[in-house]
Amino acid sequence: MRKYASLLLIFLLSNLFCFSQEFADIQLDDWVYEDGIAGVQLIVNGDPLLEPVGTLGAATYQIAFDDLTLEVRHPKFTFIHCTHDWKRSELNPIEYIEGFMEDEIEQYDHSFNTIEPYLHYHAEFPNNNISFTKSGNYVLYVYDDTPEHPLLTRRFMVLEPLSAKIVSDVHPAIDVNNRYTHQDIDFTVFTGSYQIRNPQQSVRATIRQNGRWDNAVIGLTYHSGVASELHFDYTDGRNSFPGGAEFRTFDISTLRSNSDRIVGISYVNHHNHAYVLQDDARPYAAYESRGTMNGRCYYKNRDLRNEYSEDYVFTHFTLKSEYPFNDGDVYVFGELTGWQLLDDAKLHYNKEFDFWETDILLKQGAYNYQYVYLPRGSNQIDATYIEGTHYETNNIYYIFVYYQEEGTSYDRLIGFHACSITDPKQ
Repeated sequence: MRKYASLLLIFLLSNLFCFSQEFADIQLDDWVYEDGIAGVQLIVNGDPLLEPVGTLGAATYQIAFDDLTLEVRHPKFTFIHCTHDWKRSELNPIEYIEGFMEDEIEQYDHSFNTIEPYLHYHAEFPNNNISFTKSGNYVLYVYDDTPEHPLLTRRFMVLEPLSAKIVSDVHPAIDVNNRYTHQDIDFTVFTGSYQIRNPQQSVRATIRQNGRWDNAVIGLTYHSGVASELHFDYTDGRNSFPGGAEFRTFDISTLRSNSDRIVGISYVNHHNHAYVLQDDARPYAAYESRGTMNGRCYYKNRDLRNEYSEDYVFTHFTLKSEYPFNDGDVYVFGELTGWQLLDDAKLHYNKEFDFWETDILLKQGAYNYQYVYLPRGSNQIDATYIEGTHYETNNIYYIFVYYQEEGTSYDRLIGFHACSITDPKQ
């Protein structure tokens, strides 16, 4: 009997190993792998504008996306646990997944009365079939039937139920050279019930600006303090970000009339088109205060109240600049591109009209965006080259604090905090 039990255990563990190896080469980032997959949202507790962070055992997450190809698919999903710096953790899936190792996305709906037909897939987790047992960083991996056919990945975070308190101060940079262009984020972590013996080795912090991961500061160690009160304030600029400018906006939630910064709507060759007001490069412009969603977007159709009635629109962008971009490329950037540099979002020069242009297929809704510059031969996105940078800009900064407890092999997320320069000093 013991022999058969041992053989069964070996069989299960070998299958689990093979399962985990099948997605070893995917990107542990927000990414779409198949053409036609669009409108991806990872929603926490029903609010699409929240950072994808929830409390272990208390939060509900929803993954939703559209498939414009209308192909017959059998989408499934699983979770990949990650370290504080977004590498795969040493945990085996059986150590952090409870229930089945994967779950099916069985719920889908056909779009209603849209020019661009699509299937809308959606699923909630944790659920009765699959859940997670540990806090930390996770990647949601969605694939078509088997893990070797990836559809998309999305990062999300799970917070410990008993979390540390974080007090922050966002202020103009202390470096006199960056005083009017950058923002410093200082913060203190009160560890509370966590008995941390060696915080220099076991505690790490991350600062994320708006929805971006490409410029996040990862792996910060505390600068001073004691085990129960850790101060993350520096004079060397490691906690400093260019302020940038407030995001540009437009609204395509209605196709019956021009809305916010939309100057034209048309129907050409069986597709909807919307034209955003021409933008000007503004690297040296004065700061302009404007209420925004800090680069995010919100899907909505104001013409119809039916679910899944948001249509897809070819949205046209034009940028006027007094100087050429000979040494790099310009992209439309924000949550509308998944915070990635997409080929469709790359601008091209129109010699006849002397401006840069592109068009992106977008779902109806309200949007924020900006223009970013990628110098040739570099992988560092520059959001200030076209937009300028100001210390007053109302960016949202997300602070994550991780703790690897002695005797364990994973990073627990023990603290989360959102702040901006407009918050009162605490």
